[in-house]
Amino acid sequence: MAFGFPLKKALRRTLSGLKEAALKSTTLPKGYFAVYVGEDRKKRYVVPLWYLNEPAFQDLLSMAEEEFGYEHPMGGLTIPCREDIFVDLTSQLGGL
Repeated sequence: MAFGFPLKKALRRTLSGLKEAALKSTTLPKGYFAVYVGEDRKKRYVVPLWYLNEPAFQDLLSMAEEEFGYEHPMGGLTIPCREDIFVDLTSQLGGL
């Protein structure tokens, strides 16, 4: 079955939009970094760099180092804790 011109054009436009969305989702604002949090299903959070100076956040980083070393399976910093604990901590720090 051959696709007509309007369908090809719509498909090209859709693929172009998906490519733009993918680029935007990987772009981080200056002064922020991405972390993946969760035990089973990992969720991506964008957090400010100043979190790195906070002792509570450093504890999470120590947990990540113990579990993963420097090989993070998600391709980014993965923190092995429950998502609700992470959200609770970042709320106390004044973020998210």
